[in-house]
Parts: sequence; structure tokens; C-alpha cells
Amino acid sequence: MSEKKIPTNTFGAPVINGPAPSLRNIWINLLLYPTHSLPTALAPVLVGVGLAIHDGLFAPLPALVGFFGSWVIHVSGVFADNHELLRKHPGLQEHPELDGAVAGGTLRLSTLRATIGVCLLLALATAPYLYSIGGAPVLWFGAVGIAVSISYNCGPWAYVRRDLADPVFFLMFGLVGVLGTYYIQAADVSGVQEPWALLKSLPLSAYLVGLPAGALVTAVMLIDDVRDHKFDRKKGWQTGAVRFGGGFNLAEIMALVAFAYGMLPVFWAGLEFNAWVLLPLVSAPFAWRTIQHIRTAPSRKELIPMTPRMALLAFTHSVLLAIGLSL
Repeated sequence: MSEKKIPTNTFGAPVINGPAPSLRNIWINLLLYPTHSLPTALAPVLVGVGLAIHDGLFAPLPALVGFFGSWVIHVSGVFADNHELLRKHPGLQEHPELDGAVAGGTLRLSTLRATIGVCLLLALATAPYLYSIGGAPVLWFGAVGIAVSISYNCGPWAYVRRDLADPVFFLMFGLVGVLGTYYIQAADVSGVQEPWALLKSLPLSAYLVGLPAGALVTAVMLIDDVRDHKFDRKKGWQTGAVRFGGGFNLAEIMALVAFAYGMLPVFWAGLEFNAWVLLPLVSAPFAWRTIQHIRTAPSRKELIPMTPRMALLAFTHSVLLAIGLSL
């Protein structure tokens, strides 16, 4: 007997029957089920923790609190993006479960705005503790994170509409996230007196080891661009898939995945880590199968599960790299 497939929506969550899903189910879709938001938020943090263990700077509580702050900032951006979608393009049916909830009265734009505010307040609640450890650079990391998350699709500087999300995601998940995680642990262990001096003194490895995570998280976002390019065209966005077609983004995804694995020998040879840093190579078959599925997906429906699958690849690669670094 063949296994019965459970249909999923564009968040990777099980489809909710009925025209108007409850507010609880909307929260599950956007916050708890997000098979791509949690793994992608974890990826750079894990790499930063692995490098800190390697350098004798592991501080679990600051790293955990820092991750929580960064994750709720990330989630606030998810809600903000959907708020703008529903506000500016009602009835577009890009996410029919949200349109159904609005039409059925179980979801209001004011609720989304309140949720964004709650997420940002939770992030701000971590600031006093982290500031007591790392000083002013902590505020800089937090301010950059909030600005980038909210401006993804909000305000006059919404960068996703201008096809700038690729470099922004690469830098935030590949550099800023790892650097911030490593910095707060180094500050806690060293009892920093001059925060900016400590930040400037961080090793070159802290700037480089997160680049594979940045590449794979960017690939997650690009799958969404390919999947939703028809909707993005209607919205007036200028993504690569809209301007050049899905094949352009597919080539970019393949290049980013190749980069993530190609950097491992560079770390081994150029940064003087031992061979354990090559450990993520064991996930290469999973990466190959994921790319093949993306290349051969015949429709938008078949691309929907590829977003969480690529997110799982980013998470797996980062876990293995963190283990390799710590060993």
C-alpha cells in the first residue's frame, strides 16, 4: 500500500480544511510549523557556537539568549511580509489560507501588526542582558537585524521588490549572524572592557565560516522566488525569476549549493582547521537529490515542499560544520 501524502500549504504546513482557518492555525502556519524559518535562523548560530567551542570561548546562555532575540526578529519580518501582502494585494491568492482567514474574519491586519509588535518587544527584552555582556555592539547587531527583517517588504526601502534580497540574506545569515553569535560568547568569556576593540579583534575565521550557511539560506529564499514568480510579477516585484525566468534562479541556487560545499576544503587548507571541518560533505547526497527535485519540479505545487527541504539542508550542513569546528 502506498503511503498517503498529506497536502501542504505554502508554509510547508498541513493544509487546513475549511475556508476560514482559525487564528490558532494561522499562528501555527507562520510561527510553529515554519519548516524554513526556524532551521534557517538556527544555521548561523550553530556555526558561531561551533567556532566558539573550537576557540575555547563557548558560552551557552548568551548564545541561547542571542538566538532567541534574533529568531523573534526574524519571525517579525515573516509577519510583516504577510501583512503587506494582505494589505496591498488582497485576494491575490498567493497564500490562500491567509486570504481565507481574512475573508472569514478570523484574521485581521491589526492582529498581524500587534504580533509584529510583540515579537519586537520580545527581542528588545533580551537587550539588557546581552548589553550587560557585550556593550554597544549588541545594540548595533540588534538594530541591523530589525531594520533588515522589517524592510524586507515594508516601507520605501523594501529590498525584496528590487531584487536585493539575495546579497542581503547572504550577508545577514552568512556573516552578521555568525559574527554576532561568536562575539557575544567571546565577550562573556573575556569580560570585555572595550567592546568595539574586541569586535575588531575577532579572527578571520569568524567572518568566513558562516558563508556556507549564508549561501544555503539564500537558496531557500530563491526557491520561493521561483515558486511565486507569477505572483511577484503581478505585485510589480523585480526578482531574478521575474526578470530572467526561473532558470536564472535555478542556476543561482546550484551555484550557492556548490559554493557551500566548495568552501569546506578552503577552510581546511586556508584556515588551518583539521579534517573534521569537511564533515558536512556527508550531506552532499542529500544536497544533490534536493537540487534534482528542484530542477525537475513540474509546477508550483511540487516546489512548495522544496523550501523546507532546502532549509533542512542548510540546518544539516550547519550542524555538521559546527561539530567539525568543535572537534
